[in-house]
Amino acid sequence: MKAVGKYDDAQLIAAINDEKELDKAIMFIYRHYSETVSSFIIHNSGNEQDADDIFQETVVSFIDVVKKGKFRMEASVKTFLVSIARNLWLNELKKRERAGVREKSYETAKEVNEMDVSHYIGDREIKQELRELLNQLGESCRKILILFYYENLSMKEMVSHLHYENEQVVRNKKYKCLQQLTGILKEKPSIARQLTEIIK
Repeated sequence: MKAVGKYDDAQLIAAINDEKELDKAIMFIYRHYSETVSSFIIHNSGNEQDADDIFQETVVSFIDVVKKGKFRMEASVKTFLVSIARNLWLNELKKRERAGVREKSYETAKEVNEMDVSHYIGDREIKQELRELLNQLGESCRKILILFYYENLSMKEMVSHLHYENEQVVRNKKYKCLQQLTGILKEKPSIARQLTEIIK
C-alpha cells in the first residue's frame, strides 16, 4: 500500500476510489491542502473554527464528487478543493447575512480564477422532498442537519438547542452526520443531485 504523502493527483483519485486506501487519501488531503484552504477562509473574514468547518465540508464534498466519477481532472486537486471551499464560504457568509449577523465585508476576497464547481454544490434552500431522506440518518443527525441547513442556525445557536457540551462537539457530530449522508447517497443514485445540493 502507498505511504501517506506520496500521491500525485491521479494516484489520489484512485486511492479515494479504493476503500483500502481511502483513509490514507483523506490523511493526505488534510496534510497537504488544509493550510491552503484555511488561509483562504481566514483571510476572507473567517476565523480558525470557520476554516476547520469549511475544510471538513470541502473534503466530504470532494470525496463525494470523486466517488460519483464527476472529477474530470480538468483542474488540479488543489484548484478544485479551493473552488469548493470558496463556494461553501460564500454561501456561509450569505447565510450569516440573512440571519442578521454582522460580518466583515467580503469585498477583499480575491476572485479564484479556477473552474466553477457551482453545479456540484447547489443552492442551500429547503427541499421538502429530501426531509424523508434525512429521517434515515436518525434523530440526532436529522436534527443537527435541519438546524444548520434548513433553519440556518450557527454552531453557537445549535448548542442551546442540542444536548452537547460546546460548539466543537456539535461541529464534529455534524461532520460525522455528513459522512453518513454521503453513504446514503451511494445507495440513492436517483436523487444524488438533490442530495448534493444539501451537503454544503
